[in-house]
Amino acid sequence: MIDLGVSKIFLIGAVALIVIGPEKLPGVARTIGALLGKAQRYVADVKAEVNRSMELDELRKMKETVESAARDVSSSVQTTATDFEKDWSDATRGLDGSTTSYDTANTLSAALTTPYPEYQRPKKNWRVKRGSVPQWYKAQAGVRSKASSGAARVARFRPRSSGG
Repeated sequence: MIDLGVSKIFLIGAVALIVIGPEKLPGVARTIGALLGKAQRYVADVKAEVNRSMELDELRKMKETVESAARDVSSSVQTTATDFEKDWSDATRGLDGSTTSYDTANTLSAALTTPYPEYQRPKKNWRVKRGSVPQWYKAQAGVRSKASSGAARVARFRPRSSGG
């Protein structure tokens, strides 16, 4: 890379001042600054594009890893499900009462036919209990129990004229 120190920059500036002249030097400096800015933006864009492509490659690899893990999990779940179904069919094979002994069949059928207890609501009705605030407390706290229109509320709280 080019090694530019302070002394070299002063030498380049002095040569530019002599060759270009003091009248055109600010315009040339602006033009060179604009070109350097464009070059820096171009380099930054190229770096960003390279970073995006590297991240995209990493994401693709990660996606492949996740997909392979999902396939492995799916296959293990399917094998577990088939094993479970086979075990279940082996365990329930004698429940029809034909191949098991009489006592075992009666016990299993009685256990399977016993109905679950029906759901009963709790004895307390919390809505009624919550709504049972005494009227004197509502009146003291200023809780409105009756709806009134806006005009009725204004008329109610309008100061009365003392003359008349």
